[in-house]
Amino acid sequence: MPKKIRLGILGGGGDSLIGVLHRIAAFINDNYEIVGAVFSPEHQESLDFAKEIDIPLNRIYKDFDTLIEEELKLPEDERMQVCSVQTPNFLHFPMAKKLLDNGFHVICEKPMTMNYEEAKILQEAHKKSGKVFALTHTYTGYPMVRQMREMIKAGELGKIHKVDAMYYQGWINPIIHDKEKRSSVWRLDPKKAGISSCMGDIGVHAFNMIEFTTGLKVKSLLCDFNYLYDDNQMDVDGTVLIRMNEHVKGVIRSSQVATGEENRLAIAIYGEKGAFRWEQERPNFLYRMSDTEPTQIYKPGHAYNSELSLDGTKLPPGHPEGIFDSMANIYKGAAKAIRGEKYNDGEFPTMQDGVRGMNFIENTVASHKQGNVWVEMD
Repeated sequence: MPKKIRLGILGGGGDSLIGVLHRIAAFINDNYEIVGAVFSPEHQESLDFAKEIDIPLNRIYKDFDTLIEEELKLPEDERMQVCSVQTPNFLHFPMAKKLLDNGFHVICEKPMTMNYEEAKILQEAHKKSGKVFALTHTYTGYPMVRQMREMIKAGELGKIHKVDAMYYQGWINPIIHDKEKRSSVWRLDPKKAGISSCMGDIGVHAFNMIEFTTGLKVKSLLCDFNYLYDDNQMDVDGTVLIRMNEHVKGVIRSSQVATGEENRLAIAIYGEKGAFRWEQERPNFLYRMSDTEPTQIYKPGHAYNSELSLDGTKLPPGHPEGIFDSMANIYKGAAKAIRGEKYNDGEFPTMQDGVRGMNFIENTVASHKQGNVWVEMD
């Protein structure tokens, strides 16, 4: 077994949901060891949290700049090799760029940056660095999503005709209807969240899922947002029509005010030979549909699945795996890349996925603001 990769963490402290997801994901395949962190803007809070999860305190730094400065003083075989950026959106770009510029690999939460221009700057920094950059579009790590990707790549559906992806949640409902709350939460503050809330937070996952599974690129789009209140600057609901190739079209539906919905990410892909349907809340079932044959159900862990799907499956068939395992597969793929091992290009989202995501987000905002018109993606 290769020596564990030395991992640093930025953000993700306290009761952060995303923090525990990343820590468990890094632990699952025994590839990483957390050696240092800045869990919180408040140093004492970082120290207290490190004690709580039993991490040595000597490399719990007071701030990000100190982390970089002190880690670079250490011998190369002791310093952090990779940092996981789990902070609010507005810190992703400056942190990721400084890490790459100083020779660290990066695992970063999405959206990658606050805007498309920053994404292109970060892409150049990544090219110069020669380091690994992994973006945590978590849902690409599910074995059945990977199975769908590999089957489409092998021509199982023939020519794709239509795609339909949705991501519905209801969590902003208690906030958006309260004027004081909607003016104070960071996800509805463009200075901290970026130019989009709903599409930037969850709609981009649906966009990424479409491009990841089909291998096609969205070429143009038309978007209609809903803000619900005049004093709210950030979208909380949106529908996007997309064009991929001349006869390949689709829709992306995204909402944070879908009352009663929890985490309903779903995708359907329709082709000349058949169709696939997958839902995140029931991730172990991939449905293959046909006009002439009974519906087939693919499940993880079986020998009939692709190498990429099986590599992301840790347990025998019938033992459910979920969101932690999905994120863990992204960390596993990044570990292979960091070590210079051979890996499938579907094992983790890359810098290119981050750039595409920011291009998508900016174009949805532009389409809506210009009066719901078609706009071209780069």
